[in-house]
Amino acid sequence: MANSDEFDLLERAADGETEAFRVLFESHHQAVFRVALRLTSDRGTAEDITQDCFLRLIRNRGKFDPARGSLRQFLYGMVRNLVLQYWKSRGRDISLSDDRDEDPPAVGTLPVDDILIREAASAVQAALAMLPVLQREAIVLFEFEDLSLEEVATAVGSPVGTVKSRLFRARRGLREALGPYYETWAPRHKGESCEIAE
Repeated sequence: MANSDEFDLLERAADGETEAFRVLFESHHQAVFRVALRLTSDRGTAEDITQDCFLRLIRNRGKFDPARGSLRQFLYGMVRNLVLQYWKSRGRDISLSDDRDEDPPAVGTLPVDDILIREAASAVQAALAMLPVLQREAIVLFEFEDLSLEEVATAVGSPVGTVKSRLFRARRGLREALGPYYETWAPRHKGESCEIAE
């Protein structure tokens, strides 16, 4: 759907047209929920953030500028802000101006021989949850939501170089946390290098 079409749907939804809101919601709610869930690791919180995101979208429709990116990118930015509010309300101080995230605590090597695929997926989710929030959002948007580096940068309001740095540190943290699992979980490469010299 073109950005201008989404802008038109948003305007109609904000004016009370139920069908326009339904189309927007059905187009984007699963992606919004996935990102919120991966960034909070809590289903109830992710559902609340998803609902709040769409309510705020309607109330603040004037903030969406189709010339700056897609509605999905805009929604990812809203999810990001709501997740940061969630973490801050729980006493986690997350700086947006200083990207010096601390390294995640070491998890150790996970035994491969006796762990089923279902448990491996749980291990990946747990490792994601241990990443600092700014690294987690970068890896979730790039690897799981299939955004380009430029799209991630737009969604989180950071330069592409900062996003690359966060992705590099997130991947390093996942390799450390997942040990032998990491070899079977191959990150996506879209022809965009995320390697940063240490």
